[in-house]
Amino acid sequence: MSQLTIKYFSRCLLRNITFNMILPNDYVDKENEYTKRPRKTLMILHGYTGDAGNWVPEELANKYNFAIVIPNGENGFWLDGISTGHKFQTLIGIEIIEYLRKNFNLAKKSEDTYIMGFSMGGFGAIHTALAYPQTFGTAIGLSFANIINKISKMKPGDPDSHANYEYYRECFGDLEKVKESDNNPEIQIKKLLAKGEKLPKLYLACGKEDFLLENDREFHKFLEENNVKHVYWEAPGNHNPEFWDKCVQKFIPEIFS
Repeated sequence: MSQLTIKYFSRCLLRNITFNMILPNDYVDKENEYTKRPRKTLMILHGYTGDAGNWVPEELANKYNFAIVIPNGENGFWLDGISTGHKFQTLIGIEIIEYLRKNFNLAKKSEDTYIMGFSMGGFGAIHTALAYPQTFGTAIGLSFANIINKISKMKPGDPDSHANYEYYRECFGDLEKVKESDNNPEIQIKKLLAKGEKLPKLYLACGKEDFLLENDREFHKFLEENNVKHVYWEAPGNHNPEFWDKCVQKFIPEIFS
């Protein structure tokens, strides 16, 4: 495996940034059927207060012949915030994709491009794939931070256990209108369905002891009510790396086989 750290000037964030990559190019197993097809690309997104680190076993990337791309979204919820230089959605949905296509010949087709994240990154994975369905063919949201209904009720000065009103407004825009905005995955899906556009394949998982469980069940119910094909998985587990590792071991072989 090759590990790369790439630094370039981001037009979206208006500063030099880095993202990490892992490429399974050190050894080619001629008996491995997956090396005979075009290389896939998996972008993985970290959670709130996290940073750009790999949490996908490299042996899986080597076996199924996919590159891992690891951007840093700070605490921006992987959305285009209202402040200048906070376009995290555009960063991962357009800018880094264009960089990968130009410099590494990767992520050129939606069927070869995947996005996965946990918690805030789970929201980012689902939302970004719905924003760019021609780019991402599959999205995997683990402990998907489906918090739209909660933050829509917040008022200026209100805090919650993780952040305050001002933080959520910076990420999501006007909170009084967020439920009807394109920052709401449900609105994204309704618009795609109304246009008759193809949706990305959606995979969702949440631990039964996770504080986000009811939020994820609400989104699962919404998908069922709108006849959106998806995979939803619950299992014993909490909001932690141990559960997300179980999800990776379950979903990676399924989506890359």
